[in-house]
Amino acid sequence: MTLTVPEGIDPELARAAGLQPDLDYARPQEARAALARAYRISNAMRGRAAPRDEVAVTDRTAPAREGEAGIPVRLYAAHGSVEPAPALLFFHGGGFVTGNLETEDARCREIARRTGIVVISVDYRLAPEHPFPAAFEDCYDVLVWAAGNAAELGIDRERVAVGGTSAGGALAAAVSLAARDLDGPRVVHQLMLYPVTDHRMTTDSMKEFDSTPGWHQRNNVHMWRHYLGSGTPESVSPYAAPAMAEDLSGLPPAYVMTAEFDPLRDEGLAYARRLLAARVSVEIRHFPGTFHGFDAAAAEATVTRRALDEQCAVLVRATGARPLDPALE
Repeated sequence: MTLTVPEGIDPELARAAGLQPDLDYARPQEARAALARAYRISNAMRGRAAPRDEVAVTDRTAPAREGEAGIPVRLYAAHGSVEPAPALLFFHGGGFVTGNLETEDARCREIARRTGIVVISVDYRLAPEHPFPAAFEDCYDVLVWAAGNAAELGIDRERVAVGGTSAGGALAAAVSLAARDLDGPRVVHQLMLYPVTDHRMTTDSMKEFDSTPGWHQRNNVHMWRHYLGSGTPESVSPYAAPAMAEDLSGLPPAYVMTAEFDPLRDEGLAYARRLLAARVSVEIRHFPGTFHGFDAAAAEATVTRRALDEQCAVLVRATGARPLDPALE
């Protein structure tokens, strides 16, 4: 099936949209290999990635639950950041099926360089080999580890935010819910970028966008089948699909970003509205003319730069960071 570039797409995104691979998430191994190739090409084309000598990058392993292997994490700390610095735990996208520490390397590096926040990227286990709750447990366990080892990591355990793209947005929401429910470490903000939130797939945007670049309805079906396991569970945990949470009160302030030509658009907006109704402070940012993952696919586009500027500014405000980029002061 050929992907369709929607009419009305931002002109600066049109070429990137036309180059998006039509990944088949029914075949996870093939999707992983194709996406890895796409990221290598995309990263090679980036002209504004943070210089390597401005950010110290360290790969570590966080402890996992009994019987499980350690969780690979990557720490980004800008030279000149003030300790103890705020922290951002970041969870990559990929439909719970693809992705690794390279997926959001450029974004994490840039956020650290500009904000002075220590970014901790999490290489959680992937479905279908590791269905829910594996990814959620890994992400929550890294939050507990980071808070418990704050002094060693040079971070302030009282100023830890969580964030993620797509499936990573679902994990950020889930970790925020669990931290509230389990009286876990404090989370001061949740940054959700075109997030997955709802396994029911009943929204207008989910029905409409069945051949859009970046993500489409067909792969969304495969994503949930892989993540939730075979068959349809009678009851889905809110830590898998955050829209299933009955009570959203008491959650940390949020920033929710959606894209116009994205099947996940309406469920992201619905979750943001529910947060507002629960008296959670939330900033909703909808980018017209964009597609799912536009900011990773077209790093030099004006709308991409504007989106990243906004994410950095939001995180600085939310965490009280001392930014290293004068434009954020």
